[in-house]
Amino acid sequence: MRNVLLGPLLRLGPVGITALSIQRVVFGAHPLFDVRLQFVLALVVAAGVGGGSDTGAIAGFVLGLMYDLSGNTPLGLTALAYGFAGMTAGYVRRFTPDPQWWLAAAFAFIGAAVGETAVPFTQYLTGESGWVTDRLFLIVPVVAGAAAVLSPALMPVGRWMMGVKRKTWKAMVE
Repeated sequence: MRNVLLGPLLRLGPVGITALSIQRVVFGAHPLFDVRLQFVLALVVAAGVGGGSDTGAIAGFVLGLMYDLSGNTPLGLTALAYGFAGMTAGYVRRFTPDPQWWLAAAFAFIGAAVGETAVPFTQYLTGESGWVTDRLFLIVPVVAGAAAVLSPALMPVGRWMMGVKRKTWKAMVE
């Protein structure tokens, strides 16, 4: 029972609903270069960078599922793309145990670019829309750059949301 109360199950819902609200109200109404920034994707890749590939995949799938339920996309479409983004961000994080803020931002950029590229691919697989358009070459760098800028501030939230403790370094005893 203690693991259920202290684990990510109870934290993921309220944080996800808050992130979706910020996504819809703030970032949905104020596009940058005619591109809507993806705040939920930035939170997913920040959780992946902060906790690893498993944590990022779980956060991406759950938050993507919440995104699908709140919008008009087919159920699981965004969940698959965001899960892949969180997993990628966590996977590239494994090259360093505790990345500095600029390295975490670079890992978040990579994860967000993969996740935002995965959205049209999954839409193509389900027959929603076309695959590569000229607009994709504008959308992916803008969304990934915004995720890189937001990720140092969102990493503590992502760690807390997923129940990940920061690694502590101890001196070896002889």
